[in-house]
Amino acid sequence: MSTDNPFGFDLSGGMPDPNDPKVRQMLAQFQQMMAASTSKSGPVNWDMARQLAENAVRAEDPGVDGVARTKATEALRLADLWLDPTTSLPSGVSATEAWSRLDWIANTIDTWKRLCDPVATKMVASMGELVPEDMKAMLGPMADIMKGLGSVMFGSQLGQALAGLATEVLTSTEIGIPLGAKGHAALIPANLAAYGTDHELPEDEVRLYMALREAAHHRLYEHVPWLRAYVLGTVEAYASGIHIDASAVEDAVSEIDPSRPETMQGLDLSEVLKPTDTPAQKAALARLETVLALIAGWVTHVVGEAAGDRLPSLPQLAELFQRRRAAGGPAEQTFATLVGLELRPKRLREAVTLWAKLTEARGVEGRDAVWEHPDLLPDAEALGDPDGWVSGGFDLGEIDMSFFEESLKEDSGSGSGPDGGADSGSDDAPGEGEQGDGPDAKK
Repeated sequence: MSTDNPFGFDLSGGMPDPNDPKVRQMLAQFQQMMAASTSKSGPVNWDMARQLAENAVRAEDPGVDGVARTKATEALRLADLWLDPTTSLPSGVSATEAWSRLDWIANTIDTWKRLCDPVATKMVASMGELVPEDMKAMLGPMADIMKGLGSVMFGSQLGQALAGLATEVLTSTEIGIPLGAKGHAALIPANLAAYGTDHELPEDEVRLYMALREAAHHRLYEHVPWLRAYVLGTVEAYASGIHIDASAVEDAVSEIDPSRPETMQGLDLSEVLKPTDTPAQKAALARLETVLALIAGWVTHVVGEAAGDRLPSLPQLAELFQRRRAAGGPAEQTFATLVGLELRPKRLREAVTLWAKLTEARGVEGRDAVWEHPDLLPDAEALGDPDGWVSGGFDLGEIDMSFFEESLKEDSGSGSGPDGGADSGSDDAPGEGEQGDGPDAKK
């Protein structure tokens, strides 16, 4: 299919006659399929994504009964108590919840909107450019039909991905990014039970270990005020620089049968999204990989300290989780498909070692003080030489906190995003090419 013929019509005899019954039928089918999308704002038909995801998991979602809910909430509360002696950061949990798979979809979709919209916007615009000018004149009001198709395509792909994730994820913060509401710690009992069975581990130990990780993540994101906007903003900065392969978009559209919407679910968006090797992309990726490793390493370290000998299966649980992250679990694979980004905390083991050494050298409060400002965080080089970084020292007095404090005041007085944190326009969110406040900044 060429850009002169985005709908696959036979143009050997010239442009198709809009009065031709076959042409009218084809256009009517497209119009019907796009109607929902073109009436919605934004690049993704999120209503379709949510409906597809919910329909896919509803039949196999066991829900959450009273016993499972009680066990989940008690595990989260106990985990929070265990964490108290291991970190100077107080509890960040304002609500303990047990989610069904349908609950996970409902409670995380707002964050997925923020993460996926930058890429979807580019793809939808690229599809709109496939319609030649002379055909736009013929189509009239339907000239934006390809943009509507792009919205449906992304919505279909996202719905399919969310359905798969809903059956795999164990908590709301499993990948190091808070997908749910601020302060709402959540476990997914059905998935925890399946995970324990698959790895022949006691369900109660799996539940407590994941509750510890969930509660630790919430402490970090609640009491490190710049972190949430920083991480989400870095993902957005990377996604905004993604290159859309026009020829791949063209090929993808050619595979769609407007009379069979399910043909959109088999498309491989990873062939359309191409990482761009620009300085801004490299900087965003470096920031993200480093900060994700530091988050995961800190959580793993404090969880290990809190669990101690209380969980006999702790070594197996920690090793399995590290392998799951390093190999790219279901959430990481979804990011690679929909955001064009491999969301893996590279050098996780080195980060765990660094936090342990820093605790030995400076104690719990000295370790956690590093989170007070992004310029204090270890950089990628420090992960390779934790002893050198720990002995190098840092001094909060050397950091000019005035601008940072003012930006926090502005954020607290402005509207917040759907997740309860700073919106995507936050002063704390790094933009493309900004490196001065990143974890890789030289101290």
